[in-house]
Amino acid sequence: MPAIIDYPIVLARMTAAGLRCNYHNSGAFGFAKGVTPFIRGWIGPGDATIKPALMDHVRTVPAPYESNLAEAAARVWATVLSGPVWVMPMSHWHFELHDGSRDWMPGLLEEIGVDRKPLEERADGTALEFSLAESRSFVRLASALLSNLRVSDFALAFPDKPVLAMLHHHKQIWWSSGEAGLIAAIDKQLAAWLTPPPP
Repeated sequence: MPAIIDYPIVLARMTAAGLRCNYHNSGAFGFAKGVTPFIRGWIGPGDATIKPALMDHVRTVPAPYESNLAEAAARVWATVLSGPVWVMPMSHWHFELHDGSRDWMPGLLEEIGVDRKPLEERADGTALEFSLAESRSFVRLASALLSNLRVSDFALAFPDKPVLAMLHHHKQIWWSSGEAGLIAAIDKQLAAWLTPPPP
């Protein structure tokens, strides 16, 4: 069952790893000033809002977009990053459960074994922590977020690893890291996942 990681712990761990919170009390983190992150965007359907300067950093994932993106992210987690993954709203839980995603998110949390009650009144980016043994629940959550988010985004963080990912409501995952090697490894795993096995 995914664990709830209280926001003060999230903030302390992320700060200790050299990351900074971009919006007070949120799950939106970025790299410290002076760090220019390497970026890779995985996108499903075409998106004219992506800046032309970013297109060289984009990789296209075929339909069904949401499940393919979630499965590919789980592969990167298992093969490149290991350890736990944190899933956090880039706004806060109160918004998601009362406004932004109230029609579908409570049922989703219940489905993956998370009690929504401790989250409902939290105006912060408290994290849901998944172990590798809970990868199926992670894929279910990530796929549902990519399918249903309309006005907000969620973040993935890997405690003590210099990499972040954003689950974007345009059916995209944007990876960033201060280490070029990590982004190259993420690229390699996506390519391997997209390549069908030989007959």
